Amino acid sequence: MSAEQRIIELGLVLPPPPSPGGNYVPWRIGAGLLFLSGVGPRLADGSSMTGKVGSVVSVAEAYVTARQCGLNLLANMRAALGSLDRVDSILKVLGMVNAIPEFQDHPKVINGCTDLFVEVFGESGRPARSAVGMGSLPGNISTEVEAIVLIKA
Repeated sequence: MSAEQRIIELGLVLPPPPSPGGNYVPWRIGAGLLFLSGVGPRLADGSSMTGKVGSVVSVAEAYVTARQCGLNLLANMRAALGSLDRVDSILKVLGMVNAIPEFQDHPKVINGCTDLFVEVFGESGRPARSAVGMGSLPGNISTEVEAIVLIKA
């Protein structure tokens, strides 16, 4: 089943691609790779999911914010490539968690994004990954995720 068909089967609605919040582009394509800038958990209405994980945001809530980052990355993939069916595989994900210093469950949070990628792309969606804690993120967003994608030849 194609990725676009899988999106429909899962009942997912991709938000409009997020606009850059600074002097950068949402993606770059080179050497058969799609490099996606980091995105936060922006919702379709333009608001973002915010708060410090381990303080006011639980692991379960942060998982949802990382999943929203994944939806925003999928929207950017589609905008960059014209169709998610052009994705060969998700090569690398860097997930950042706005967390208190004592927080230790960063991988459980970023699973929200990578679980989504596996739902959409199957094993091709299982990336190499880093999940790290940050002292803060722009606008107090709870998570930010960036990715590198291999484009089908």
